[in-house]
Amino acid sequence: MSESAPADQPTFDASAAHHAAPKLRAVRGFPVPAKGPDGQQVVLLGLADATQISDRPPLVVSPAIQHVLPLLDGSRSIYEIVSQVGKGLTREALEPLVAQLDAAGLLFGPVFDDMLARMRAAFDGAELLPPGSTAAVADALVTQALGGEATDAQKAEMGGDKLREAMDSWIDAALKDADDPAFDELPKALIAPHIDYARGWMNYAHAWGRMRVVDRPDRVVILGTNHFGRGTGVVGCDKGYRTALGDVPKDAAMEAALRERLGDVLFEHRYDHENEHSIELQIPWVQHCLASDGDPIPVFGALVHDPTVNNGESYDGTGVSMDAFVEALRDSIEALGGRTLVIASADLSHVGPAFGDQKPLAGDEPEQTQARENVVKHDQEMLGHVVNHQPDELISAMAWQSNPTRWCSIGNMTAALRVVEPEQVRLLNYAAAMDSQGFSLVSSAALAMW
Repeated sequence: MSESAPADQPTFDASAAHHAAPKLRAVRGFPVPAKGPDGQQVVLLGLADATQISDRPPLVVSPAIQHVLPLLDGSRSIYEIVSQVGKGLTREALEPLVAQLDAAGLLFGPVFDDMLARMRAAFDGAELLPPGSTAAVADALVTQALGGEATDAQKAEMGGDKLREAMDSWIDAALKDADDPAFDELPKALIAPHIDYARGWMNYAHAWGRMRVVDRPDRVVILGTNHFGRGTGVVGCDKGYRTALGDVPKDAAMEAALRERLGDVLFEHRYDHENEHSIELQIPWVQHCLASDGDPIPVFGALVHDPTVNNGESYDGTGVSMDAFVEALRDSIEALGGRTLVIASADLSHVGPAFGDQKPLAGDEPEQTQARENVVKHDQEMLGHVVNHQPDELISAMAWQSNPTRWCSIGNMTAALRVVEPEQVRLLNYAAAMDSQGFSLVSSAALAMW
């Protein structure tokens, strides 16, 4: 064991293989503003589980640790890591970091294995996925109304009503000057964002606000983006959903139809849905705009991989390919009959230092202005392929350009186009959200297909 540590601090165990040669899991880094010992503002490095399996709080460490992390690949001992990094790094400094990473579930080892087993057992033992992102929104709305002393009981009691009020206010603001604030008929498909409501409410409202008077669909299929999971192809979900607005059952008939056509491989990585926000964020809109009478509409969710990689096949050749899924979903919709609404939960560009770009986007300098204009221009060009219902052209263009602005939902957008084969696609609204420092810009759009 290493030198003694405070009782509340994890300790390094040299006899444990995963400490002696640590292997880092998928970790997401983010800046954490803080004050240094001299009172000056500093920026530390936050580390969190990129797959969202760990239930522990993120670690906050010195930015200098970024030189260490790439060497935690399981092939090097503590002594080898110290030697290769140099820069004054000592074993006494590295060992506590390894222990902290392990305790946070950020290393492969028994701690993470236990977290993973508990998450999977809870997932398979439940009929409904619990709310994550949408619960946080509802809680925040209640806290905003009542103040910081709002209790959990008050949040549970009032969250649904406050969320409905917020959605109505967003719809009113988005469509107050619209010539057509309501669709005449149910579309075959919608494209709506999956960015958080605070930044994306305008496009959520442009898409969903027009749906409040259309005919009720018999089922909803939501195609999301696999942000954190292990699946290498399309990943189906065998659960229903719970939000502050109530429970939504899974579409058991659609699940059975797809399982018959594609086999259990479609659900092999079903755990990827546990903390995936791209499908969850559409559920309250389904409940509020299509099922406000309280009679829930069954939903089937699937995460679609990037078809610009490996020509639409799964990344490793073992998962469900884009072509196979599109054919199976189209056939299942036809066989089940009734009205099916397909939702592509899609964000577009992700640019700025938060995503690896070198320079912030905020400011009025020609270089910054041009950078923002280039993002909008590229988005509009690529959206042209969607509006002209050209999924293959969109995939080809993005593959040829290596997806320069990091669209994250090419898969579910093109899958929706190919499944419903629309005669008309209408762009309802486009918007981009950027923080005041220009650290992150994310764009999205609202579209409908008939």
